[in-house]
Amino acid sequence: MRELEVRRLGVIGYEEALALQRHLVEERRAERVPDLLLLLQHPAVITLGVKGDGGRANIIATPERLGSLGISIHETGRGGDVTYHGPGQIVGYPIVDLRPDRCDVHRYVRDVEEVMIRVCADYGVSAGRIKGFTGAWVGAEKADAAKIGAIGVRISRWITSHGFAFNVSTDLDHFHLIVPCGLSDRGVTSLEKATGRRVSIAEVEDAFVRRFAETFERQVTSDLPAAAPA
Repeated sequence: MRELEVRRLGVIGYEEALALQRHLVEERRAERVPDLLLLLQHPAVITLGVKGDGGRANIIATPERLGSLGISIHETGRGGDVTYHGPGQIVGYPIVDLRPDRCDVHRYVRDVEEVMIRVCADYGVSAGRIKGFTGAWVGAEKADAAKIGAIGVRISRWITSHGFAFNVSTDLDHFHLIVPCGLSDRGVTSLEKATGRRVSIAEVEDAFVRRFAETFERQVTSDLPAAAPA
């Protein structure tokens, strides 16, 4: 079973995380590091995909409104449309070599969805997929299904980057600043809203480590906590 190193980075700026991913993709390509799962949170930020205008047309809030909230906009290099990241949301960036036996983009996306669906199940929340859309949806079989986890990935010569964003205690009002993933008729939810109770970020990260290793058939050999603030 292949190794998986987990790095818990705490709260990290989007540009810093982007640069770190680029570096680690090259490190993984050179086989200087094993497969990695980065778990972190971002300060409030709106990110754009690579298709078309990246989702700029789906930003509802004015620049003045975003400025007053301290929310910046960044281009990403990933697939998908516009999305929001912020405190209370676990962002996972797998840096994984899919060779030789998992070289299937659709399978990879489905596997990342499966990780989020299993984490929801750990908390007694029924989540699933909706045909034609990516991500994990609470009440997927219902008309009022709400997205709890979004996906936007990049795969370069079968090494992955970017990944998923899973709402634990996210300020859901901030999703009203955009049309999340370009879907105007779908809602957004969080684990705390779905369970009706407070949930620890660290505890949910533990669930993600367990479910990711299980789904991708990896053995966690290192789980590095976030460094304490200086």
